[in-house]
Amino acid sequence: MSTQLAPIVIGYDGSRGSRSALQWAAVTAYRAMAPLRIVEAFEIVILTRPSPGHIVPLDAVRTARQKGLDQVADDIRTQYPDLRVETSLVGGSASKTLVEAAQDARLVVIGSRGLGGWSGLMVGSVAVQVTTHANCPVVVVPHDLRARAHEGPTVVVGVDGSKVSAKAIDFAFDQAESLHAKVVAVHAWTSPFLTYADGASMLQFDEEKVREEARLLVAESVAGAAAEHPDVEWSTELAMGSAAQALVQRSESADLLVVGSRGRGGFTGLLIGSVGQSALHHTHCPIAIVH
Repeated sequence: MSTQLAPIVIGYDGSRGSRSALQWAAVTAYRAMAPLRIVEAFEIVILTRPSPGHIVPLDAVRTARQKGLDQVADDIRTQYPDLRVETSLVGGSASKTLVEAAQDARLVVIGSRGLGGWSGLMVGSVAVQVTTHANCPVVVVPHDLRARAHEGPTVVVGVDGSKVSAKAIDFAFDQAESLHAKVVAVHAWTSPFLTYADGASMLQFDEEKVREEARLLVAESVAGAAAEHPDVEWSTELAMGSAAQALVQRSESADLLVVGSRGRGGFTGLLIGSVGQSALHHTHCPIAIVH
């Protein structure tokens, strides 16, 4: 399947979170002129001691679920007549189903929490599993998504100079162009600063020097994507302190937060780094995890 025809996959289960995610995915697919594939997992629960008189034939349950899914697709087609909408009712767990659906997707969209799990959690287990294991960008939409209070559409992206960060920047500029939004590139560092000279490590506290190096790192990191998207306005924001905290705070006035799955720090064996995990659990706007 070509990149142009790769679908945007939305995980749907009828929950409030998945309905918000569906609307976000539909708008995104419409703007990108990409097919929208609505995927619902049909997990079969086998009772060892079924209650007499309460047994519903499996085929009847599947038919009812498919009918409901088809109605959801028809509603989206009514809102976006030119949008190609597909449905897929798949037997199996939601996380496994969506990770497999990501194989030929350009993007997977999912609500922060579905029907199952603990209601107090900011992000459900399915969202965590999919963002960890999907091989394409995954956008998690908060179940209580509200309109942003700002002057214009804004995409915030975390920048740290890593290879995954470069992919996140490319994704952020692509989304910004589609949204007619500006990009805010955020870079944060901690103090004091660990530097290396003559083979030895040393602590350095020259805030102005480090700030200038940070500004240069962001400019070099963004240069390629900015050149490919000349109509996208972008700016830099530098912060001393926790990168996760800076990104979460900035998400309060953003339409989309974009982070790489892993940055420069942390253990290389982790599929999602601490910054990505923290941002995923505390963001105030939809967040894209880019691998």
